Amino acid sequence: MTRGSKTRSAKRIAALLGGAVVSVGLLAAAGVLTKINRDIEARQAVIASGPLPVSKVVLDRDDRLLRAFLTTDDKWRLPVELDEIDPVYFKLLIAYEDKRFYDHAGVDWTAMARALWQGVSRGRVVSGASTLTMQTARLLNESPTKTLNAKYDQVISALALERGRSKQDILSLYALRAPFGGNLEGVRAASLVWFGKEPSRLTLAEAALLVALPQSPEARRPDRSPGAARRARQRVLDRAAEAGVIRADEAAAAARDILPEKWRRMPLIAAHKSRDAVLEHPARSVHRLTLDRALQASVEDLLKARVQTLGDKVSAAVVVMDHKTGAVRVAAGGPDLLDEGRLGHVDMTKAVRSPGSTLKPLIYGLAFEQGIAHPDSLIEDRPIDFGGYRPTNFDQAYQGTVSVRQALQLSLNTPAVQLLDSVGSARLMARLKRAGVRPHMSVRKAPGLATALGGLGLTLEDLVVLYGAVANGGTPVQPRINRDGAGGSEASARNRAPVLSRIASWQVGDILAGLPQPLAAETRAIAYKTGTAYGHRDAWAIGFDGRFVVGVWTGRVDGTPVPGSTGATTATPLLFGVFRRMGSEPVPLPHAPPGLPVGAGQALPEPLRYARVRRNTFAGDQNGLRILYPPDGAEILAGVSQDTGRQPVIVKLTGGLRPFRLLVNGRPTGLQDVRHRFTFQPESGGFVDLTVIDAAGASESVLINIR
Repeated sequence: MTRGSKTRSAKRIAALLGGAVVSVGLLAAAGVLTKINRDIEARQAVIASGPLPVSKVVLDRDDRLLRAFLTTDDKWRLPVELDEIDPVYFKLLIAYEDKRFYDHAGVDWTAMARALWQGVSRGRVVSGASTLTMQTARLLNESPTKTLNAKYDQVISALALERGRSKQDILSLYALRAPFGGNLEGVRAASLVWFGKEPSRLTLAEAALLVALPQSPEARRPDRSPGAARRARQRVLDRAAEAGVIRADEAAAAARDILPEKWRRMPLIAAHKSRDAVLEHPARSVHRLTLDRALQASVEDLLKARVQTLGDKVSAAVVVMDHKTGAVRVAAGGPDLLDEGRLGHVDMTKAVRSPGSTLKPLIYGLAFEQGIAHPDSLIEDRPIDFGGYRPTNFDQAYQGTVSVRQALQLSLNTPAVQLLDSVGSARLMARLKRAGVRPHMSVRKAPGLATALGGLGLTLEDLVVLYGAVANGGTPVQPRINRDGAGGSEASARNRAPVLSRIASWQVGDILAGLPQPLAAETRAIAYKTGTAYGHRDAWAIGFDGRFVVGVWTGRVDGTPVPGSTGATTATPLLFGVFRRMGSEPVPLPHAPPGLPVGAGQALPEPLRYARVRRNTFAGDQNGLRILYPPDGAEILAGVSQDTGRQPVIVKLTGGLRPFRLLVNGRPTGLQDVRHRFTFQPESGGFVDLTVIDAAGASESVLINIR
């Protein structure tokens, strides 16, 4: 073979070998690309497998945050939309982290090549190449990227993200998942904890800090390492100024802003109702209520301050409802959810308690509606006896002949029981149910006359709904607190029969508006009623103006008595305090409706001059000996006295022949008097049998429990 032939043969072999190498390389490259593509598709499936768990949030009527709950992995990760974050945050974020964010497909190959060259040539890491998409992928994967395999997985995840999501989606994921120290994740949670506000309006300094923290959230926490946080914030501001995103003078001014010094607690407003909303619809992430955040927070502050003056373990609750729409504006089940001394976790807006005298307005309204009485009719306030049931007034005194208006304003007991006797307890129960109230009664007894004075169980929510109907001209009101609930509830309430006639409702409101107006604005008239449950266990005040009805309860959650507490002394100041916080514009009560049976200044017709009640029930007409006070089975709060250790117990009598003698536990006390009244000093607490004997030998006994 000639030299030329050998040369041509060698070239052919070299060409064949080169072609083979290229073919192998192309095949290998194709295999790598196929694997990469397969990995990207697999990662896309993982990313799309399910939504990221977020904190459940409860919002008020204007979508302001009331309360948030930790996620199942104990993170504060609050849902947030891009338009709910100040745009300056994203301008700084992109300028600092990924200036070509909108140009690359997940990986900035230019930046990566630069970082590799700088690292090789200088022997150390000089600059990073991680894009916002890659950082978001790392956050979603929750895995470190120190090894080559981990870095490869991050690149694949970033490419997968860009294939399946828009740039806005990726920014949303980053804003939701970026770490900000402790168990904070996401811009919204960070803004609430570090700045105490939503991220919709951030200062330049605040936005720069939020950009800087995720790179090293624990080392840069402003409450623990303010120096590191300040330096990191400065770097963000400097780079943004270099990129022309902000001016140099703006960066310098922002650098002088103070850093947050403490970790703020997440909002905990309307804690009880927020908890109820989440428990009722556990699958929802966002719960929208009708509450007014500002008013709710103000009322809760009022409760916290007020209960401090009422004694240990005393709690309070408030409900405010728009009686035109049924929308609940305030629902405070206690002054502080975390106050265990007052059992703050119990929602006292839903607790069943004795309503005291708060049902009297409905009784009077029924009497007006049925023509049994008129506000100016006369009625007797004297000791009465209904087959052994002998109600007495709160102060054990009697006013004699009074007008029905005075009887209701003074909250006299015996006139209310007389009117209920004429109206009928069954009718009272039926009207309560028309209002949407379900009273709790003893299964062993039918409703009787004692219901006039609180002998049944109701909740604060019940009383607000009942008074809301009276304020609404007798039309039932459907309470509504959940904005996401099904519609039609208001219509169903309007379709129910009225609780009272329009005229009777106005008459009741007119009487209650005539009570003293403590702490009320001069132009705002409040129709209100107080109530005190037996033994001073519950104190109430319920009132309304032309738009809102407010209910207040005070007492101890465990039901023990609060000596000296009454609706007038403890609940009424709170009632008017709430009305003062509801804005300066008064909502007047309605004018008198047409068709009133008797106009102002007109004389009553003869049938209405006196209330039409039974007149053979007055105990004063009987000569039998009776112990008026204390009633049988009563618990008496003797309290503590500096001199004797206990306060005296008063015994009041009626009927019988004078003089009278008092026995305690069957033993004569030596006390004898011609008056219908004894005062004796108990030796100790516990159950005591009191017996009174008159001059004819007649006796009357009661068993009481002295506490």
